[in-house]
Amino acid sequence: MKKDVYVSDPWWKNSVVYQVYPRSFFDFNDDGVGDLKGLWAHASRLAALGIGAVWLSPVYVSPMRDNGYDIANYDAIDPTFGSLDDLDDVIDILHSLGIRLIMDLVVNHTSSDHPWFKESCDPDSPKRDWYIWRSRRSECTPNEGAGPGEWRGDEPNQWRSAFSGPTWTWHEPSQSYYMHLFSPEQPDLNWENPELRQEIYAMMRRWLDRGVDGFRMDVINLISKPENLYEDGPGGLDRAMFGPRFHEYMQEMRREVFDAYPDRTFLTVGETPGATPDQASLTTDPTRRELDMVFQFEHMGLDSADGDKFHPKPLHLPDMKENLARWCRELEGRGWNALYLSNHDQPRPVSRFGNDREYRHQSATAWGAMLHAHKGTPFVYQGEEIGMANFPWESIDQFNDVETINYWRECVELGGQDPTQVWPGIVAMSRDNARTPVQWADLPHGGFGSSATPWLPVNPDYSQVNVSDQASDPNSTWCFYQTMIGLRDSYEILTEGSFELLQAEDEHLWWVRREWHGEILDAVANMSDEPYELALPEGEVLLANYPDAAEHRSTGVLRPWETVWIWR
Repeated sequence: MKKDVYVSDPWWKNSVVYQVYPRSFFDFNDDGVGDLKGLWAHASRLAALGIGAVWLSPVYVSPMRDNGYDIANYDAIDPTFGSLDDLDDVIDILHSLGIRLIMDLVVNHTSSDHPWFKESCDPDSPKRDWYIWRSRRSECTPNEGAGPGEWRGDEPNQWRSAFSGPTWTWHEPSQSYYMHLFSPEQPDLNWENPELRQEIYAMMRRWLDRGVDGFRMDVINLISKPENLYEDGPGGLDRAMFGPRFHEYMQEMRREVFDAYPDRTFLTVGETPGATPDQASLTTDPTRRELDMVFQFEHMGLDSADGDKFHPKPLHLPDMKENLARWCRELEGRGWNALYLSNHDQPRPVSRFGNDREYRHQSATAWGAMLHAHKGTPFVYQGEEIGMANFPWESIDQFNDVETINYWRECVELGGQDPTQVWPGIVAMSRDNARTPVQWADLPHGGFGSSATPWLPVNPDYSQVNVSDQASDPNSTWCFYQTMIGLRDSYEILTEGSFELLQAEDEHLWWVRREWHGEILDAVANMSDEPYELALPEGEVLLANYPDAAEHRSTGVLRPWETVWIWR
């Protein structure tokens, strides 16, 4: 059913969300780091792309040990990015363009520089219980020479942090350990404390009062920890996922925060590592009143050997097809899906899953089109819409990412592994691949700023791959994304239609069918470098990544990475 106007309640069902990683988006003040004024300056470009909301990665006050995901003040903007006035300007211009703003919310942990944590270090402080403190295991003898991030041997348990090393750091003055599922500079908050929860809810309301339209909640399913943290044995994030009070906390958050604004419709999306469709359905079932959607991670691990992302293996396409189809099927009628291939933590999909050499445009658009053909709300990460690729790293000294640097240190500097064996995984999978500056134009530093050297190097292919050139080329990746995003406002079948995966076992062909009130939309792609013989269905070609696709389909051959959406 084609529509001239389609109003969805909730609005986010037929919107596309665009993630802005601010330090790499655009450097307005020419200090080498992107900022809020950079987002303000390019808001019209995002409006032209057709997105409905911006998800803004953290801009709060932070020591930036994890690039803003270690917050030291939830109520202030870090000077790196500007000021509260700058954020107000961003909200105003986005709203004037019909774009909503979703802020990143990091409340599993804070920075160790946060005043709450500094107070918590005092055993007599009322805020001591705002974080997770435990005594040492008395039956173990500590290694007194262990440094920060290294094992002492008497930790409360043997959990391993996401950034290498133990999840516990010894605090000598209070003779106790504090918990951090990530780096030692990111201590975990204790959500069991009701005063802490109320402080968090009050902070969230202050941002909503400012005009923010919702939150993306960082690792939110880790906030409820198991009761017995002294349980021995291996583990880490997996032991804290969807803890015993998680759903209780999400329902309380809905009541305490979002119900205070009955005339506004917000978007809440939770990052939930380890989520299954059943857990996602519980969390996003609208009758349970928790979150609107979650980011699942299953499909992001399909190209990893033994669960280690730094040991990548070739993707088996049927695994990806079936995984995304299973999530569509199992959330149908129960919850809502968040669709993504990239973000600030994932390498560039055209390099990871496509062919960023001979078929850059075709493979980038093939992956985008097949993802957006699924049922759910698509998320586009900055630069994805022009097919930005992984950076050609040459030295570990070029990296900024704490996860990458710690992994290299643990494997090579401390573990004695062969650097030539570790290096390929680092190059392919480092989070810094997503964080190199957006390539705006064929100008110095890719048009990221005027003259200052950017905080991360710009991919040297910016002269061939940039927003300015592509926005004026109707056959570009950018214009393909613009067309694809616009179709969600015109064809209700993409939002409401049923979902079916055809030829699931084929290792080269991806075929998704959507149906709605007698209409059919077939999204078909040859996900390989070789031609594929296929008789395409009749109908109107709504979207294609070869300009002559409508005429060419009579040949019965899909060219390398050729993608079409056919509506009938």
